[in-house]
Amino acid sequence: MTLQDIDMQRIYIAGHRGMVGAAIMRQLQARGNCAIVTRTHAALDLTNQREVRAFFQDERIDQVYLAAAKVGGIHANNTYPAQFIHENLMMACNIIHAAHMAGVQKLLFLGSSCIYPKFAAQPMREDALLTGTLEQTNEPYAIAKIAGIKLCESYNRQYEQNYRSVMPTNLYGPNDNFHPENSHVIPALLRRFHEAMRTGHDEVVIWGSGAPRREFLHVDDMAAACVHVMNLPLDVYRANTQPMLSHINVGTGKDCTIRELAQIIARVTGFTGRLVFDASKPDGMARKLLDVSRIEALGWRAKIGLEAGLHDTYRWFEDNQAAFRH
Repeated sequence: MTLQDIDMQRIYIAGHRGMVGAAIMRQLQARGNCAIVTRTHAALDLTNQREVRAFFQDERIDQVYLAAAKVGGIHANNTYPAQFIHENLMMACNIIHAAHMAGVQKLLFLGSSCIYPKFAAQPMREDALLTGTLEQTNEPYAIAKIAGIKLCESYNRQYEQNYRSVMPTNLYGPNDNFHPENSHVIPALLRRFHEAMRTGHDEVVIWGSGAPRREFLHVDDMAAACVHVMNLPLDVYRANTQPMLSHINVGTGKDCTIRELAQIIARVTGFTGRLVFDASKPDGMARKLLDVSRIEALGWRAKIGLEAGLHDTYRWFEDNQAAFRH
């Protein structure tokens, strides 16, 4: 280790192989002047308290981006609720507590817009948290993410830590999960349209009525927002949040219907057949749009448009599709 390495901030990215973690790593690598620390799941099981504690004791970590999570779409959340709540709770508890015990001063926890009540006013403001019943299809995951926010706030209040939380809207982009059943809507549709083109099918079936409205954020925008929030001066962060309402929404502030999304994906993939909407499948919440006025007031705004971002994601999928032959 050189003197330059010693002077650099050592930044641990939990979940660096995932979509968000990989994007954060790209952002930090482009900026330079930091030493990025990573571990694969085989090397470090984040649900194992002893392993996580030993990792933080052995490594001199200055900052943590907690991007590790068990994630999935409506089907996965409905099928594996116990795994979603258990694994996400364990990762948050283990990492945040071990970071505190090791003296890590800065940590950023990544949550999800599903933390907000099912019938929250739109667009959803940060102060909608804990004001109503959650959407039942992803309640276990949402509970774990809410717990992560409250862990950060509690360590800040009791130990004067500098642990922050950001709540992204629906994310998409390179390194997404393109599993045919357990993925989110954008990768699921990109793959479905791609396979229809490849096999010559003249129709694509889409879950739900097509009426729900969703907001989508490219993961590179999300990564830029994470680095921006992590590096805000503490006095600025505190002036724009509250001790028990400290999380910050991250999104575009714009939404579209699932039908409109499908039409854009058809253009992106070159599919010219029929779109069939299976209304027997669950829609989830009628609308999920974040109020992003807080982060915009803090100097950050999304830059990547939806259609341009989908083209980028589809190119990445085509380049890496061999890895998704489940």
